[in-house]
Amino acid sequence: MKRLLAATLVLVIVGLATLACQRQAVPTTTSRADGKPNPTGTWKWTATFGKQSREMTLKLKLDGDKLTGAIPGRDGTDSPIQDATYKDGEVSFKTVRERRGTKMTTTYTGKVIGDTIKGKTQSERGGTPQSRDWEAKRAGE
Repeated sequence: MKRLLAATLVLVIVGLATLACQRQAVPTTTSRADGKPNPTGTWKWTATFGKQSREMTLKLKLDGDKLTGAIPGRDGTDSPIQDATYKDGEVSFKTVRERRGTKMTTTYTGKVIGDTIKGKTQSERGGTPQSRDWEAKRAGE
C-alpha cells in the first residue's frame, strides 16, 4: 500500500512539473490578451533574388487596430511599411524602395500562425508582375 501511495505521489509531482514547464514555454508575445495571434515582434526570413540570398528582417508593432513597422534596408536605413492592416490573423502591408532612381513596391500578405507568418509577396519588375511565397519566423527577442 505504501508503494502504491508513493508511486501515485511521484506521478502527480511529475505531472505537475511537466505542466509547469509547458506553461513557461509558451511565449507571451504570440497572442494578445484576447487570445488571438499577435504580429508584434521581429520576423526573419531568407529572400532569394536571382542567385543571391539575403536574410530579411521585419519589425512589426500592433497597437490596438493600428499596425506599424519597418524592414531594414541594405544601407542600414529602415523602410517603413505602408497601408498596413491586421485583422483575423491576416497581415497585409507594402514597402516602397528606391534603387537607382526607380521605385519598387512590394505588397506582403500572410497569416500569422503562432511564430510564423506565411503568405505571398507581389511586386513588379521590368513591367512584369512577380509573386513569391513568403514565410517568416519570429526571432527571439
